[in-house]
Amino acid sequence: MPDSKDRLPPLNALKAFEAAARHLSFTKAADELDVTPGAISQQIRLMEEYTNVPLFKRTGRQVLLTDAAQAALPMVREAFDKLIEAGRIMRAPARKGKVMISCAPSFATKWLAPKLDRFHQEHPEIEAWVSADMGLTDFNTADTDLAIRYGRGVYEGLKSEKLLEETVLPVCSPRLMEGPDAINRPADLARHTLLHDESPEKDPSCPDWTSWLRARGVEDVDATRGPRFNQAVLVIEAAATGRGVALAKKAIAAADLASGRLVAPFADGSTVIDFAYHIVWPRGRTQTIEARTFIKWLKAEAVRDEIVGV
Repeated sequence: MPDSKDRLPPLNALKAFEAAARHLSFTKAADELDVTPGAISQQIRLMEEYTNVPLFKRTGRQVLLTDAAQAALPMVREAFDKLIEAGRIMRAPARKGKVMISCAPSFATKWLAPKLDRFHQEHPEIEAWVSADMGLTDFNTADTDLAIRYGRGVYEGLKSEKLLEETVLPVCSPRLMEGPDAINRPADLARHTLLHDESPEKDPSCPDWTSWLRARGVEDVDATRGPRFNQAVLVIEAAATGRGVALAKKAIAAADLASGRLVAPFADGSTVIDFAYHIVWPRGRTQTIEARTFIKWLKAEAVRDEIVGV
């Protein structure tokens, strides 16, 4: 019988070890792998029998890695990444001619979707499939080539390239710029409903109505009043239908500003914020020709928007 060092470790036990080591919890590993904590314990025992050394130190409810486990964990994680990549390569023929993109619903609806016809006209040989999801993409489980994320651009295990910077500015229906209650200066907002973006991808540098008004020396407007929305696209739609004035992300409002459905009432109303939109995909992944083509097209669209000033 070959020595244990010449045999591959049992795969299910290795998966249990990697999950338990990453979470430092058998319970969380069990939740992730959809098994019982007892099943995780059993798989860890198999790994310890294989290695002939303990892999975890159990201190009450907490588990810690032994030195041997700590040293092996990066290589185990890299091995699983390579297995996932190998699976992607084997599936590549079935995926030929497709690119799978994940992004937040507001960005998908207001920025990406209106431009996709142009992509398909320029690249009729490629189908772009968009998944609009509020959660972050798990590239280990999702059938996704790339994602567009809103943030600072630093994501563990992912390569990131900036697509668009973001600016926040007041927007409203053109109807609010007419009549006796027309908006001409920030103080006029006292006569209008303020709409609030409470979407979860909140940038600490992004102004709310309180800080925006304070920066412009306006003191007699109650910045806390008005409805709140949990997605940026809902704020835009409320403003476009004349419900009030929104403090909106420019990239999400761009198409409606360009069409005249929305207007920006103040020439000096924009505030550049720290967060931006980034194209991300796993480090070490070999991108398909379809994904590379789509990334190149995305960047060209971002430049186009910058040139035309939307």
